[in-house]
Parts: sequence; structure tokens; C-alpha cells
Amino acid sequence: MAGKMKKKNNTPTPHDAAFRQFLANPDVARDFMQIHLPAELCALCDLSTLKLESGTFVEEDLRQYASDILWSMKTTTGDDGYIHLLLEHQSTADKNMAFRQMRYAIAAMQRHLEAGHKTLPLVIPVLFYHGKQSPYPCSTQWLDGFSNPELAKKVYSNAFPLVDVTVIDDNDIMNHRRMAALTLLMKHIRQRDMMELLDSLPRVMVEWISPEQVRILIHYMVNAGEAPAPEFMRALAERLPQHEDELMTIAQQLEQKGIEKGIQLGEQRGIEKGRHEGKLEGKLEGKLEVARTMLQNGLDRTTVMKMTGLSEDDLAQIRH
Repeated sequence: MAGKMKKKNNTPTPHDAAFRQFLANPDVARDFMQIHLPAELCALCDLSTLKLESGTFVEEDLRQYASDILWSMKTTTGDDGYIHLLLEHQSTADKNMAFRQMRYAIAAMQRHLEAGHKTLPLVIPVLFYHGKQSPYPCSTQWLDGFSNPELAKKVYSNAFPLVDVTVIDDNDIMNHRRMAALTLLMKHIRQRDMMELLDSLPRVMVEWISPEQVRILIHYMVNAGEAPAPEFMRALAERLPQHEDELMTIAQQLEQKGIEKGIQLGEQRGIEKGRHEGKLEGKLEGKLEVARTMLQNGLDRTTVMKMTGLSEDDLAQIRH
């Protein structure tokens, strides 16, 4: 599917040229839609807001068989919408044309989202056919392209299956056989302290998955989410003796990384503290310079302290 509209760069067929020159005119397009759109769909469209969009969704190798025009509009509810007109100008009907129309409609939705919109627009696909065989011999219901349209309708007209591990109880996950270890880890991977998994995780690792899969999960723990605490990796090593060397090595690496991070953080805080103290020292120097000038001009010490906010000890630093 063309995710973005492409510029047309091949020579248009006579069918394509005539179709575009007429249907790219808003008055003609408005008449076309009022005549040919089903009444319930036409009632959804505010045809006074029609705006011609540039480009095409038809794949390069199919341009000699089909061409298209996309009109944007507002629906009568004020939402964004489109009408996608597809001209099929090959003499033999394409039995997959309804599926192509669905793909082009989704491509138009994708372009709409990429333009910064937050919700999907209504895209109405319309096929204009003038082939040799009459009437049009194929279905315009894209689900009819499946061997079992009723089954396909159930899949595509309902919410898609969702596996939300965040709400599955850990005890239930323990019964997920070969998926248990991965599911447990993916549920808890963003928390650094995974000590609560020490009883359950090794059990499902040993019972259900291969040593190679265990290694995959060990590296997943280290490379995703918050790096686990070295203590957790050592405790895991005790429970998975066949992977003890690898887990102990990782624990040592995590400890070293923690030490290096602590040193780095300490250095950074030291630098920031030094900058802060330097700024304070600079401010004090400035105030002392002002106070020195005041005293030299005969102001008494009490007045100087009140005006500068300096203390008696601060003034004691001034050398006359």
C-alpha cells in the first residue's frame, strides 16, 4: 500500500485524462456525488466544503488500469472526511478492486494522521466502472474477498484481541506454560526491584523453556527497562545453577556500573555545588565592594548594613 501519495509521472490514458479533467472540478464532483452516492452517505457529506487533494494512491504498475481523485470535505457533524473516487479503466474487472479501495482508504487515513490530526477521518471509497462486461461482475464489499466473509466480518467489525499483561494476576501467569516466564518479565520489567519474582520466575524458567530461551530472558532483563539490582541477579543465580556463571558475571557488571554511576553523580554534584558557592561568593564580593565605597563616603556602619544586607562579620572583612 502507498503510505503516502505519489506524484503521477507516467503518461495518462485517454480515460484517465478525461476523468481527471471533469472530476477535478468541484461543481462536477458535487453533481457526481449528489447523483451517485447512496442517500445515507450523501447526507453525511457537507459538499459545500469539497477541496481537491493532490497526488494518487494507485501503485505505479497499476496506473494504466486505474486512476483516482481524492476530495476532502467536512462531514455534517463537523468532522474531517474524504471521498476517494477510483476509475477502473481496464476492460476486465479486477476482482480484488474492493480490497484495493480499502487499502487506498487506509492510506488516506494514514496521510491524514501524518498531517497532525488526532482522529481517523471518514473515507468513502467510490468506484467508477466502464468496462466491457456489464453489469459490474465483482463484489464491492471487500470482505467478500475472503473465503469465509462471515468469519472475516466477525474479526474486522469487532474490537481486536488484547493481551493486557498489566492486569493479569501473577498466579494466573504461572499457568501460562511456555509463555509464563516472558509474560512475568514483561509485566514487571520496568521495576528495578524484582525480588518478588524470585520464587515464581526461576520455576517457570526451569519447567517450561529451553536453556537458550533462559539466556534470551536474562539478556532481556539487563537491556530493557530498569536494569535489575545486582542482588536480584545473584539470587537468581542460586536458583538457576546451570546459568550461575553468566548471572554472576552480569551481577558484577551491574555492581561496577552502579559504582561508576555513583562516582559520576558525586562528581557532578560537587561541580554544581562549587558553581553555586562560587556564585554566592561573587555576590558577597560585590556587596562588600559597595559597602567599602559607602563607608569611604562617610556612611555609618549601621546604615551600610541595613542597605546592603551585610552582617557585622561581613563588614569586618573590608580593608580600609
